[in-house]
Amino acid sequence: MFERVFELLFKYRPNVFAQGDVAFESAWPLSLLSLAVLLAVGGAAAAVATYRVVRTKDAWRDRLVLAGLRLAAVAVILACLLRPVLVLKAAVPQQNFLAVLLDDSRSMQIADYQSQPRANFVRQQLDEQSGPLFRALADRFVVRTFRFSRSTDRLTDSEDLGFDGTETHLGQGLRRVTEELAGLPLAGVVVVSDGADTSGASLDESLRALRAQSVPVFAVGVGRETFDRDIQVGRVDAPRKVLKGTSLVVDVTLTHSGLEGTTVPIHVEDDGRIVGSQDVTLTPGSRSVTARVRVETSQPGTRVFRFRVPVQPGERVEQNNVRDVLIDVQDRREKILYFDGQPRFEVKFIRRAVADDQNLQVAVLQRTAENKYLRLDVDNAEHLAAGFPKSREELFSYRGLILGSVEASAFSPEQLRMIADFVGVRGGGLLMVGGRRAFAEGGYAGTPVDEVLPVVLDAKPAEGDSTFFAELLVHPTRTSLGHAVTQIGKDEKDSEDRWKTLPAVTTVNDLRRAKPGATILLTGTGGARQDAIVLAHQRFGRGKAIALGIQDSWSWQMDASISVDDMTHETFWRRLLRWLVDGVPDGVEMTLSTDHAEPGEPARLTARVVDNTFVEVNDARVMAHVTSPSGQVVDVPMVWNVKRSGEYQASFTAAEPGLHDVRVEAARATTALGETVSHLRAAPSDAEYFDGAMRRPLLQRVAAETGGRFYTPETVKGLAEDVNYTGRGVTVVEQRDLWDMPIVLLLLVGLISSEWTYRRARGLV
Repeated sequence: MFERVFELLFKYRPNVFAQGDVAFESAWPLSLLSLAVLLAVGGAAAAVATYRVVRTKDAWRDRLVLAGLRLAAVAVILACLLRPVLVLKAAVPQQNFLAVLLDDSRSMQIADYQSQPRANFVRQQLDEQSGPLFRALADRFVVRTFRFSRSTDRLTDSEDLGFDGTETHLGQGLRRVTEELAGLPLAGVVVVSDGADTSGASLDESLRALRAQSVPVFAVGVGRETFDRDIQVGRVDAPRKVLKGTSLVVDVTLTHSGLEGTTVPIHVEDDGRIVGSQDVTLTPGSRSVTARVRVETSQPGTRVFRFRVPVQPGERVEQNNVRDVLIDVQDRREKILYFDGQPRFEVKFIRRAVADDQNLQVAVLQRTAENKYLRLDVDNAEHLAAGFPKSREELFSYRGLILGSVEASAFSPEQLRMIADFVGVRGGGLLMVGGRRAFAEGGYAGTPVDEVLPVVLDAKPAEGDSTFFAELLVHPTRTSLGHAVTQIGKDEKDSEDRWKTLPAVTTVNDLRRAKPGATILLTGTGGARQDAIVLAHQRFGRGKAIALGIQDSWSWQMDASISVDDMTHETFWRRLLRWLVDGVPDGVEMTLSTDHAEPGEPARLTARVVDNTFVEVNDARVMAHVTSPSGQVVDVPMVWNVKRSGEYQASFTAAEPGLHDVRVEAARATTALGETVSHLRAAPSDAEYFDGAMRRPLLQRVAAETGGRFYTPETVKGLAEDVNYTGRGVTVVEQRDLWDMPIVLLLLVGLISSEWTYRRARGLV
């Protein structure tokens, strides 16, 4: 609208003025021009002189206003006599090249351009035979057309556009165009796109190259910047590996527009079976909402979990209602060492709680007398026969460590440091359970174990002198209800209600403060104690440390108010111990740059290799074996990254679609260091449908940083003229008259009318 009004008043569009310079090109002889100026000045002076005779109440003001209006009118006339012109550098027709870069990706199929697919704008405006925009450009330039999505290619016929590209690489497209037309008089580049660059690469290098060559980019943005009705599964935060039978609590973020206040379900499917579901209300006043969805992982193997929201009436894009997540459900037995300094019921009931969990092995070392131990669920007769492990190799063979009511003095200084390194270096999970000989009451303050724990240990009197005791009702914190450990009911609401009905438990450990980086999951109240710490955790180095401050969680199983078939105690401990060993690294750890790639797209593979003491190994032989869906095996040697100790890298290409198994083996000399398996799914990407609204900021940035301009389908009519006056390539100087602009006549008439109107109002006529 602004441009139309501006052009009506000033003859030319604003961008034409921006590209030109104003000059005066009077064709009058100097003598006549001087005479005209003298006459005009004389007439103005005479008019001013006549206003001196004005005799009114505010004579000085009337003289000033009338003289100013008369002088302004004379100045307009003089300016017209000087013949102002707009000087432009226009491209010589058919002597310059113009690159047209067309988005050929899937997102151009979204139907938000006049209720038609965005691709229709390209077909209507840029068809070589009948497209008005293409003809306007072709009349002035030698046009070279390219299409871009994942790759960039020359386009000889617009019928070859399929708009089926699964990725958009804008930076690559700009580089390809400038490289192919290098050395030619290039007037500029026209990009027609919705701005959905899904490559993840920075545009900085491409834009710097364009600026260095002074090549402007004229960006045409197609599509709506916001959708009137749409819902999208934006992000799914799920682990890549879990134990079989784990009940995951997955954060799913939905973004939405036009559906505020609507309640929609999130369904989780595994091979067509619904394994989780959660209703979510789309919050008014917010464009996103995060929901916690519980997912049961009962089937082992590499599973593709589909998180889906049913399509709502009137949705603009349906394909973004689904996200697929690859999760490796592992059916293996995790080893946990539980060391307690005295016989007590807590040990018995923890063992009973996890007895039926085939994926957890809790080896118990329970001190019964000085240097005498009861060993339960051990591997063989020699296992733990000498008591608590004395070497890093033995301790680091476990993935989790539980310390019960056992004093710090039961360990040597080397063992205390080894326990701290079990968490920080090995990456294991440490759980300390409350008791008379635990935490500060057990003398751990100031030891290496104190550094690891998530709670502050205050110095205590000698063992046995402490008389602290409290009875607590346990409840989750406000932010922890979505945590897997606190989920003891069928959903969050049921879990919250269940915590309120559990019987009281006791503590003999005065845990009042958590460390700055710790998170409190459970607190307890009772008597004078408010919000005592019951369960807290923190990351430490590569592992995690958990503090459980109560000594008799078995009350949740044996209290008179608990029914015989109640599974609360079992559920709590199974989830706590599974979380304890979740994410604990092996001797060989592998990371893929992505778990989903296009067929034929390379994937980066990184492996971290350590020995059995978890010291990085730089002289290992590391080999990746990639098995394709058809069964073909490709061996890919991995090379040590000299910049990082223990890190090896390689890349491979998933040539065929489907699930590829990637197994990495490492060995040093004749000693095997370990192996690990991961998976890559090769399939066309659906990224084009996510965040699919037209991205004006990115296109405006490309245009602004290169000296071009941004357009929409409504303003694209002036594109050909704007490119014509960039001053690039082979040009000729054009002059356009400005003296006959409608604004000049309107200004002159306005000044004269204002003078007459003012005189009449003041009674001077």
